[in-house]
Amino acid sequence: MRGKIRRISAPRRLIADLMHASQGVPLISYRRTLQLGPLARARAAAASPPGFAAILAKAFSLVARDEPLLRTLYIDFPWPHFFELPKSVGMIAVARRIDGEDCVLMQKVTAADTRPLTEVDSIIREARTAPIETVPMFRKLLRISRMPWPLRRVAWWVGMSLGRPRANFFGSFGISSVSAFGPGDLYPVSPGPYILSYGRLADDGSLEVIVRFDHRVIDAAPIARITTSLEQVLNTTIAAEIEQLERPPRPLRAAAGP
Repeated sequence: MRGKIRRISAPRRLIADLMHASQGVPLISYRRTLQLGPLARARAAAASPPGFAAILAKAFSLVARDEPLLRTLYIDFPWPHFFELPKSVGMIAVARRIDGEDCVLMQKVTAADTRPLTEVDSIIREARTAPIETVPMFRKLLRISRMPWPLRRVAWWVGMSLGRPRANFFGSFGISSVSAFGPGDLYPVSPGPYILSYGRLADDGSLEVIVRFDHRVIDAAPIARITTSLEQVLNTTIAAEIEQLERPPRPLRAAAGP
């Protein structure tokens, strides 16, 4: 059958390179239903509730304060070793369109635990709507993707093999979800040690969360314990912060007739 040769765009080269880099990371999946009643009630009462990507980014970073393994990368150059970061670096997957083509880019959120939740949410929302060239992380990723293949391989090797570049380009954790487009489970891959995905918040306050983790860095039992801590932080610290946000005005009561 005859076909037509099409050039691979820079955004698709980025995903291809990302998949290639992720092949060497032995990710294990842990799935759990979180019971988030207090958080759900706080979001329902807020005038402009933050999105779940921002909520999970800050909650995971808060848990990582006391869990150094959540800020630890596995580096294999010049010899296999761990590289512990002083703060969490989140990479949030953002769906965009470039020249009529759907693509996914990554927005970096550093030290989300030290930022107001509204600021974390603003960083992610801006990445979803701002012109591509105005988002620094997008510019860096696309600039590398436009390089010739040999130079891209060198750039990705440096990014994967050295601690600081790996933290800057791939973060200590990632978040990816398609819940905005309907129900379904997503098991993404990543060069980073952790990547979280989530479904839709149910009417009873339950939320399906999938944590994929680098088994070289951590085992399943600590992940189960950490997920319990994540649930607690979401229902306490994060819910309390959302409760302080502006609430919608109450409707005025009609004046009683004579």
